[in-house]
Amino acid sequence: MTLAIIPARAGSKGIKNKNLVLLQNKPLLYHTIHAAKNSKCIDKIVLSSDGDEILRYGKTQDIDTLKRPQELALDDTTSDKVVLHTLEFYKDYENIILLQPTSPLRTSEHIDKAFEIFKNTNANSLISVCEYDNKILKAFMCDEKGNLKGICNNDYPFTPRQKLPKTYISNGAIYILKTKDFLQNPNFLQSNTKHFLMDEESSFDIDSKEDLIKVEEVLKNIL
Repeated sequence: MTLAIIPARAGSKGIKNKNLVLLQNKPLLYHTIHAAKNSKCIDKIVLSSDGDEILRYGKTQDIDTLKRPQELALDDTTSDKVVLHTLEFYKDYENIILLQPTSPLRTSEHIDKAFEIFKNTNANSLISVCEYDNKILKAFMCDEKGNLKGICNNDYPFTPRQKLPKTYISNGAIYILKTKDFLQNPNFLQSNTKHFLMDEESSFDIDSKEDLIKVEEVLKNIL
């Protein structure tokens, strides 16, 4: 059994009431709920929020809602804390899928393909990613004595970029976890973490009004 958790707090600095702002004439939150409901691998969906308006909207979508305490709705609240709070009320699920509403171009097909990788590789976690410029591997940092060191090792800064390994960055769209392992080690990066590669367009993360405009254009071309 697999539980999908959608974390949607009321406060947002970049866009007021971001999770309810309209995108293609539907609340931003709708697009993630819709993807979760159409996924073949999700048995239960729960919306975690501190906002009454968000929770009321969740009820209209025929999903579970969970009121989050205010201390778990701050700017610096991490997603692992939200997952742990949710699991206090939903204990009997083998797997967890965390779906952030700020990734409206993540589809049910993405979720199902990611879950298939998760199951077939016997992973204890999976993170969706997109490719990231590997020149970051050529960066330096200073140690406690002020000495310059390669951020990964001392060879990469002088290695041709073509010979550097590929690098990835989390796009925030999909996190999959084995509940038992996460409770023992509340971290999305576990001992056997696989990745699900998404293209740059599908990886859009809504953080500003400009992002909304861009995603609106993408959806117009898709629909």
